[in-house]
Amino acid sequence: MRAHQIMTRHLITVGTETSIIEAAKLMMDHHVSGMPVVELSGRLVGILSESDFLRRSEIGTQRRRGRWLQFLLGSGHAAADFVHERGRKVGEMMSCDPVTVTEEMSLPDLVDLMEKMSVKRLPVMREGRLVGLVTRADLLRAVASIAHQIPDPTADDKHVHDRIVRALDGANWCPLGLQVAVRNGVVHMRGIIVDERARQAAIVAAENVAGVKEVHDHLCYVDTYSGFYIQSAEDERAAKAKETAG
Repeated sequence: MRAHQIMTRHLITVGTETSIIEAAKLMMDHHVSGMPVVELSGRLVGILSESDFLRRSEIGTQRRRGRWLQFLLGSGHAAADFVHERGRKVGEMMSCDPVTVTEEMSLPDLVDLMEKMSVKRLPVMREGRLVGLVTRADLLRAVASIAHQIPDPTADDKHVHDRIVRALDGANWCPLGLQVAVRNGVVHMRGIIVDERARQAAIVAAENVAGVKEVHDHLCYVDTYSGFYIQSAEDERAAKAKETAG
């Protein structure tokens, strides 16, 4: 998937001269956590987000730096903080020079960029014009949309078994002596793991295979130094239930 397939197209924007009171009201009325800031010409010049409202004099949350730190940072930082904390217009408190993407950027690249730049939203541009916005909420909707995909017609037990084996084969955490049994979409996995994190990885790999309805964990953890082993929590519960019943 690419940016143009998940981006929000109907944008709520503000200008640099918009008052912060009006901007805050727009964000609350439209239930958005950030808005692009554009000039009259339509050129994107910044982003206004909830984080820009954190340090405000109205609520007494402006920065308080000691004299020594103020000296090290210089008067320019203090002046910039003052404008951001007491400015009355969007242009005085917005984040400038926003990171932008193209419509064709892939979702993996979008996520990498969000993490690298520590941003929650990315304006989508076409020939210098703002055409959309990709937010973390859009990524969430993309994940949720998978549930509405058409069921795989080849998701019978044999295909499910083979796909699970292929999904785990080659992974350096793949359980040793892996055995996979599938009946009516219900999966039972057996084998040996030497790291408990491999248990969850194997379960997730199986859950991601089309046609899987449920995964039962019978993987046994073995300590490679002592030979000590631990059954899966599911098998331990089953053993205790059997003892109680007996």
